[in-house]
Amino acid sequence: MSVPIKIKKRVAGILFFMTLLLIVLAGRLVWVQLVKGEELRQKAFAVRFRNVEVKAKRGTIYDAQGKPLAISISTDSFYANPAEVKRSKREKEIAQKVAEILELEPDKVLQQITKEQAFVWIKRHVPEEKAQKLKTAKLPATAEFTATNSLPGIKSVEEPERFYPKGQLLANVLGFAGIDHQGLYGIEKSYDQILSGISGTIMVEYDNRGQEIPDALQKYIPPHDGNSIFLTIDETIQYIVERELDGIMQLHSPKKAGIVVMEPKTGRVLAMGMRPAFDPNNYNDFAQVNWKNFLVSDVYEPGSTFKTVTMSGALDEGVVNVNDRFYCGGFVQVGGRKVRCWKASHGSQSFMEGVQNSCNPVFVTVGLRSGKDVFYRYLHGFGFGKKTGIDLPGEATGILLSKDKVQEIHLATMSIGQTNAVTPLQLLTAFAAMANEGKLMKPQIVKEIRDKEGKLMRTIEPEVVRQVISVETAQQVMSILESVVSEGTGKTAYVEGYRVGGKTGTAQKIIPGGGYSTSEYIGSFLGVAPVNDPRMVCLVVVDSPEGMYYGSQVAAPAFRNIVRDTLRYLQVPAQIEPEKIANNLHSIELPSLVDLQVSEAVKILSQKKLKADILGQGTKVKAQLPLAGTKVVEGSKVVLYTSVPAAGAEPETVVVPDFTGKNIVEVKEEVKMLNLNFDIQGSGVVSRQEPEPGQQVPLGSTINLYLETLSEDVLYPIGP
Repeated sequence: MSVPIKIKKRVAGILFFMTLLLIVLAGRLVWVQLVKGEELRQKAFAVRFRNVEVKAKRGTIYDAQGKPLAISISTDSFYANPAEVKRSKREKEIAQKVAEILELEPDKVLQQITKEQAFVWIKRHVPEEKAQKLKTAKLPATAEFTATNSLPGIKSVEEPERFYPKGQLLANVLGFAGIDHQGLYGIEKSYDQILSGISGTIMVEYDNRGQEIPDALQKYIPPHDGNSIFLTIDETIQYIVERELDGIMQLHSPKKAGIVVMEPKTGRVLAMGMRPAFDPNNYNDFAQVNWKNFLVSDVYEPGSTFKTVTMSGALDEGVVNVNDRFYCGGFVQVGGRKVRCWKASHGSQSFMEGVQNSCNPVFVTVGLRSGKDVFYRYLHGFGFGKKTGIDLPGEATGILLSKDKVQEIHLATMSIGQTNAVTPLQLLTAFAAMANEGKLMKPQIVKEIRDKEGKLMRTIEPEVVRQVISVETAQQVMSILESVVSEGTGKTAYVEGYRVGGKTGTAQKIIPGGGYSTSEYIGSFLGVAPVNDPRMVCLVVVDSPEGMYYGSQVAAPAFRNIVRDTLRYLQVPAQIEPEKIANNLHSIELPSLVDLQVSEAVKILSQKKLKADILGQGTKVKAQLPLAGTKVVEGSKVVLYTSVPAAGAEPETVVVPDFTGKNIVEVKEEVKMLNLNFDIQGSGVVSRQEPEPGQQVPLGSTINLYLETLSEDVLYPIGP
């Protein structure tokens, strides 16, 4: 029996359709397996697995002697699996329990743990006591629910946390790391790639309802911990520096203060500290301005400490020699303007004496002799106008007036440390070159990099940038600067038993918008020890101290203490100095001479081998400068302000000081000591006063002071 044609066609159509369907399915299978296979496998893997990042431990930061300054400790961080939390039907109870232990707001916790996400952080870096409570927390049984052995959906993972065992010590240099263990400031930021390491991962398998599968596949990719770095900083010297900074802040109440100590032969920074500072363990509790390392990032006009640069270039070029004679009449005329000295007059003096006296006319004359081409060659040679290259973030380049805009008056003020602005680190680096036989070194803050096993990965060797001045000139500069400390304005920096050289500096602060402040100053001291074999150079900068502000008063004593204790720590033997022993230049703490008879005060000073400068014809000491407790060297001068005791109905009188050339800060300090009042007319510095200096006036009298505003034709550089 034959099959009807109609049926044959139907069967053929079905076979054709089935064949076409099989071809389509085969093509789809090829597309899914071969073309889209890897992508779909990744998506399936992502649905099945939850990835929990395991942070690598940051490498340790050590000081030069291997003492840890920044370490990573393990802490517990808690996260939630929202699907598991919601499946428990006890979200509110879980949120309440978590919030109670971690001291969070329950509503915010509930919102967090019920998000439409596979993974959410609850709180990271939880203290150990709270972490243990949360790990062992349970939900009690109710009529509807059975008790739980742990909080459903609440998990923990071990994470490293940065810890700074020394608190604020070196804080502005170390910086800090954020909650994700990334370097955010300081060394932590500049060496972040080396310190951070590579994070690991924990992959946990979940079912289609988001529930962790017991005994399911789990994959752990371990983290690779970061490398460690060894700084050039010595913890002991850093402690000495920060001790002195605390003393400066307590004694002089400045806006800020900073100190850098460097090894001149290598450029290695031995200590770098500043105030205000902060605790990097709790950096968010401090204003961001406290995080700043202003020794690297801020610029200022250095004042007389910069005269070391003027002197070095001029001596190296043969523009001047130590025996050249100069005359200081209180000012020097430059292009129709007057540049005044900090003192009324130094008279005739040699160049050596001019440096000892920090005489402005001497340095202006020398700067003009050099000319701008020579002057700028040494500016650039010493590295001013560009970054030093130290491995710290935020370094400033400094500000140099363009050479083609320099006129005589600019060259004059540059020679005494005005007009151009530098960073404290630039200034110390240049000075270190003078102490290193003229070789400029790149400043260095890190000396070694080691892996987590302690294996040496890299040593950062000292780097010579260039030879700036000759060896002979450098030695001559050191000899001159030694005389500044032994015989000149730097006597308060003298360290008994060691050959010390240095330069004082007191600079007017620049007012935003232009001009100089007449009430705020930056006192500084720049020094080296021992001058015949330099082991350290040090810069002390004190910004806007209250009361006394000269560098010789506010900065040099701190330098002296740092040098004394650092050289002893470095076991540098004391040096025999016959010329100083012969002159008996020992440090002496001034006694209080106030209310003593003048004759008795003079006798006491004479016994201590100090000189008395008596102001007035009185018989009683009303006040003294320097103040009692100040340390001076033998041969120093002490000013005694005299008063005449009351006789019958006559009031007690006191001598009127000479306020001419002084600013309001200096005036306030002296009249307070003498129980006088004052009335001011004008602004700037005192140009005239009534009564005249030297007169005896009753206590409580008012001194009329007429101040002169700083004008374009007269400049008032500050001295030592």
